[in-house]
Amino acid sequence: MTQIPASNLYEFTVGDLARALKRSVEDGFGHVRVRGEISQPKRHGSGHLYLRLKDETAVLEAVCWRPVVQKLGLTPEDGMEVVVTGRLTTYPLRSQYQLVIESMVLAGEGALLKMLEERKRRLAAEGLFDPARKRRLPFLPEVIGVITSPTGAVIRDILHRLADRFPRRVLLWPVAVQGEQAAAQVAAAIAGFNSLRPGGAVPRPDLLIVARGGGSLEDLMPFNDEGVVRAVAAGVIPLISAVGHETDTTLIDLAADLRAPTPTAAAELAVPVRAELLAQVLDLERRHLRGFDRWLGEHRTRIEGLARGLGDPRRLIEERSQRLDERGERLGLIMAALLERGRTRLGRLAAAIRHPRERLAEAAVRLTAESRALTAGLRQAVQAGTGRLELAGGRLAAAPLRRRLDDHQRRLEDLDGRLARAQAQGLVQRQERLAALGQLLLSYSYKGVLARGFVLVTASGHQPLTTVAEATPGRAVILAFHDGEASAVVAGEASAVVAGEASAVVAGEASAVVAGEAPAVVAGAAPRRKRSVPKPEQGRLF
Repeated sequence: MTQIPASNLYEFTVGDLARALKRSVEDGFGHVRVRGEISQPKRHGSGHLYLRLKDETAVLEAVCWRPVVQKLGLTPEDGMEVVVTGRLTTYPLRSQYQLVIESMVLAGEGALLKMLEERKRRLAAEGLFDPARKRRLPFLPEVIGVITSPTGAVIRDILHRLADRFPRRVLLWPVAVQGEQAAAQVAAAIAGFNSLRPGGAVPRPDLLIVARGGGSLEDLMPFNDEGVVRAVAAGVIPLISAVGHETDTTLIDLAADLRAPTPTAAAELAVPVRAELLAQVLDLERRHLRGFDRWLGEHRTRIEGLARGLGDPRRLIEERSQRLDERGERLGLIMAALLERGRTRLGRLAAAIRHPRERLAEAAVRLTAESRALTAGLRQAVQAGTGRLELAGGRLAAAPLRRRLDDHQRRLEDLDGRLARAQAQGLVQRQERLAALGQLLLSYSYKGVLARGFVLVTASGHQPLTTVAEATPGRAVILAFHDGEASAVVAGEASAVVAGEASAVVAGEASAVVAGEAPAVVAGAAPRRKRSVPKPEQGRLF
């Protein structure tokens, strides 16, 4: 057994030494002011903020407790250059010292963030981030190309997620995802996948995924490289960017066709869930079959309802044939009655018109009488004129007067012929006008309505009754039909019996009993003695 040499040095325990160092650091640096660039800020669930302050030579761990975080007035972000005030202390469990932040103010833009902002503005001005350039992802790609590290957990997460959702063929292009060579390798991998020929020995991917796990701003700098961004924009294969965690944003995310918050989410966006697709297809098939069955049922029910409402076509045709025969028979009777009525009326009108020969004879007699009177007057005028001439001692030849008489005679004969022709033509025009007025009068006549089964009720003196108030009980009325008249007595609001060659019951507000030419009385609305009226045998209306 080896013996430990004796020493006069004080022996510390680990805890004692840690506490001694803590007191020394806190006593020596109890209040300091530090300028640096924020890196990897992380907000804990407890509300405390953990971050790093760095410059070109060193890195200082820092913590900001929740009450102070609420009073900072700004949100610490990666690359932000700040000036913080606080105190140094140690964390014995990790043997590290850290700065407890009490206040924080901005000191200016961080160098990295400033460079990235300038690069972002320049590339955006070229249109590399334009949404119109982004391509639509295929619904179910056959081959998926993955650009990531072959040794990290990212590729295993992607393969596992694809196997769970919808197994696809995956081509891995191994690259470094951190360091100086990472940007060149990622750009070369994107260009290499896009240069593959369709149908070649190595299948060309339908979709690309560029993936990397989370890290600091410096770790993710290869994916902010301008060459990587230009390679993404120049490619023809749709690309999903899955670099870092949800809060990490790089320039490749802006140029990619779709950004995924994590590599696992990229695999979920790349392919649908096979089980969900099968379930959806089966559900659509069931819905289609149910909808088709319902459609058939609705149309079957509608057709059956229409068939019930339509009835038997043969019976409908038979009924319509019978009605057509009845209408044809009634039409023949009505036409014969109308012709007979028109013939009778025409006879009456013709009897009232004097014959043209009589009118011509009378005109000829008047013309002859007037001609004789004119001739006599002319003779007397000639004789009187001749006498005056002789008395004056002059001598006037009678030949001019004779010619004038002959001219007047011919003119009278011509006027006689013209008068005869004018009378004949006027007679024809008046006959035509009379026929037209007769047709118009016939169309306006109420007798055409009576021929269709209506009755005209009139009082004594053939004064028509137009309201039910005029049909007082006991009043004698005349019922005018299209083929004759019958007298009756108003019986009241009860129905009455019309007795004739074909008796029938007529219901109305004021009905009557008609029995030949003698009026009959039935019980009315007013109280009166009941009289037994013999009810004739029911006949037919037509």
